[in-house]
Amino acid sequence: MQDNNNKSVLNGIGLMIIATVLFSVMHASIKYMSSSLHPFEIAFFRNLFGLIVIAPWFIRYGLEPLKTKKIKLHLARSFFNVIAMLSFFYSLSIAPLADVASLAFTAPLFASILAVVFLKEIIGIKRIIAIILGFIGAIIVIDPVYSSINNGHILTLLSASVWSVSLIIIKILGRTESSVTITSYMVIIMIPLSGIAALFYWETPTINDLIFLVIIGISGTAAQMLLAQALRQGDTSIIMPFDFLKLIWAVGIGYLFFFEVPSLNTWLGSIIIFLSTLYIAYREKILSKKIKIKNITQPVDQ
Repeated sequence: MQDNNNKSVLNGIGLMIIATVLFSVMHASIKYMSSSLHPFEIAFFRNLFGLIVIAPWFIRYGLEPLKTKKIKLHLARSFFNVIAMLSFFYSLSIAPLADVASLAFTAPLFASILAVVFLKEIIGIKRIIAIILGFIGAIIVIDPVYSSINNGHILTLLSASVWSVSLIIIKILGRTESSVTITSYMVIIMIPLSGIAALFYWETPTINDLIFLVIIGISGTAAQMLLAQALRQGDTSIIMPFDFLKLIWAVGIGYLFFFEVPSLNTWLGSIIIFLSTLYIAYREKILSKKIKIKNITQPVDQ
């Protein structure tokens, strides 16, 4: 049994590493393509070609993945997702890859705050301190004292904050909906929503453009699926530390292909942000275990 658990965890780590590579490939491709196409149009094709990845579900199960009683929540989730995606894609076009990767780690910080407001979750002083430290890390990355504020930094934080709303909705949907249903609705609804934004900046892509757009669509959707599967294979506290590889890949790709050299502030701030979010995830895991134990030990009639 222990060997099976260890194998499952190793599989999860492997899937997580592959997911970080695919996310980084998508981010780099978006940055490259933004020199010829508007980020909003790239977002549309990212969603459109993302269908290639989920198409096998519909071939195998028909319309079964679309059965739901939570259509309003799916619509809301997709709406916030589109805003987050458009902001994030635009930030990639104007800010260094490493900075965007660093600030994107703040999404769980925003989600923790929203969980208190909307899900009535109770957070202790340790998590509050972790959240504060995480945002201090974001300020260090932005470095507003010694450098001008990059609009890309602001857009990345906007994307992270809006994405955190989506995370809360996913948390609610996850109580009754399968991951297949959640992902299917996200992709299908986001195609027309992002398409509306793309129409205002439309340029017909070339064959070369389409190749990169297909790469963006497939790598982005595949990365999300691998991430979800990785978290099923092992505990979040074991799998999520490898998410930091996204920053490593971003630094490498940024240096090799876009001649970007991250500052000391970017490294320091990103480490603080990531450790803060990692601690929050760890505390949530501990809390969930305590709740399960409490529920198990309570008499049935309570």
